[in-house]
Amino acid sequence: MKHHVSKIVFTVIMFIVGIVFLLPFIWMLSASVKPENEVFAYPIQWIPDVWRWDNYATVWSSGFPLYYWNSIKVTILTTIISTTVSAMAAYGFSKIEFRGRTTLFIVVLATFMIPAQAILVPQFMLYMYLDLFDTHLGLILLNSFSVLGTFMLRQFFMGIHDDYIASAKIDGAGHITIFTRVAVPLVLPAISTYSILRFIWTWNDYQGPLIFLRSDSLTTIPLAISRFANESGQLYSLTMAGTVSAILPLLVIFFIGQKYVIEGIAIGGVKG
Repeated sequence: MKHHVSKIVFTVIMFIVGIVFLLPFIWMLSASVKPENEVFAYPIQWIPDVWRWDNYATVWSSGFPLYYWNSIKVTILTTIISTTVSAMAAYGFSKIEFRGRTTLFIVVLATFMIPAQAILVPQFMLYMYLDLFDTHLGLILLNSFSVLGTFMLRQFFMGIHDDYIASAKIDGAGHITIFTRVAVPLVLPAISTYSILRFIWTWNDYQGPLIFLRSDSLTTIPLAISRFANESGQLYSLTMAGTVSAILPLLVIFFIGQKYVIEGIAIGGVKG
């Protein structure tokens, strides 16, 4: 009986905590359909008297479809390239023996300690020199090589028993075949988890487009949302409407890939 009571109490507490975490999201939804002068009304009016659905019409008529397409293109290509490069590098650092492998990996890992802001000026100068400034290609390459992704996936590739690799080599398979047909299927949950994380990070990236893009036709959603303002200041009702529109792909990606995320975390927990 005592066990059941404690379980009920724990469930109630977690339910309350969950509601608290959802409050900002609920406020965002509420603010997106309010008149501007009611957004910060106190006390908070969670259900507005007047529903301003035209906030969404205003947002989508301001060039938002183009910005949406730009974000989709940049995010998908960045995710594909980054996941592929990180997985191949992780396989190389974990399953291919070569001189200086550990030293090279330590050097690569050490670059993770350098703040991204510290190399903005050299990156900017390099992009100007290579004519990649104000291009989607430059923005895609900016996030296509991830030390964190390489380190994360390497830990999972190291969990593959060497007997699998040795058996494939005996059958005459090369490293490309072993990587695609043996290693990747065994760590697919981890790769899927990193892909989802990379998608979210790239979709929400504000600093990269802000620094390396200038043309309005290349603008991504984070930059577009920040432009909803007039001479009186930020228009928060439109900003919230744009934000609600922007998170829809993230919700879709999460619901589609949540099984892989849970599996990846579970595998990581077992390995730890």
